[in-house]
Parts: sequence; C-alpha cells; structure tokens
Amino acid sequence: MADNTQGTHRDNEDKSGEISWLGIVIRFIVAAIVLMITSFISPGFKNMTFGTALIAALVIAAVDYLVQKIFKFDAAPFGRGLSGFIVSVIIIYLSQFIVPGMEVNALGAIIAALIIGIVDAILPVHVV
Repeated sequence: MADNTQGTHRDNEDKSGEISWLGIVIRFIVAAIVLMITSFISPGFKNMTFGTALIAALVIAAVDYLVQKIFKFDAAPFGRGLSGFIVSVIIIYLSQFIVPGMEVNALGAIIAALIIGIVDAILPVHVV
C-alpha cells in the first residue's frame, strides 16, 4: 500500500514540474501578446513586433523577480493594490531602456499595467 502512495506522489511531482514549465511558456507568450495588443491600442506605445514583445515580457518578468527577491514585494499590478500597480508601471516604463525597439510613455505604461493586471487576474496560470 505504501509503495503505491509513493509512486503516485512521484508522478504528481513530475506532472507539476511539467505544468510549471508549461505555465512559464504560456505566461510569456500571453504577456508578449498583451504587450503587442497594448502597443497597438495605446497612444503611448510604439507598435512592437512579437520578438520585441517577447523580449520585453522576459525583461519585465526578470525585473519583477528581482524586485520580489530584493525588496520582498510583489510587483503584480493587482497583487499589492495601488503600490503594486505603481511598481508595475515603473517596471514597464523602465524596460524600454533595456529592450531595443520598445518605446513607451507614462500613459502607455499605465495602460499596459492595467491590461496586464486584468489578464493576470483572469488567467489561472501561476509560475512557481
């Protein structure tokens, strides 16, 4: 009986690892698409290609990760209320200085943080 339980536990660990990587890939693709759509509809964004949007999504995720690890602060747009939203806007705005081909003004960063926050609230994909 104990052997079956351990085998099931190992199977769940393998599946959770796959889900985690799949979640990461899906999250980056969705973030890139959201950034492309935002750049198309927002007056403060320069239209981006998928490659530029994917790089921007990677940079934004990396900076968000650093903020979480260094300051112990979740920078998700709706993760910490107004302060999380403001940090997200700053991260999106500053990422234009790292990502070639990305141009955004303050209004575009605000709209992008709002849209990304809404999409994050709707999609049940969590990166662990």
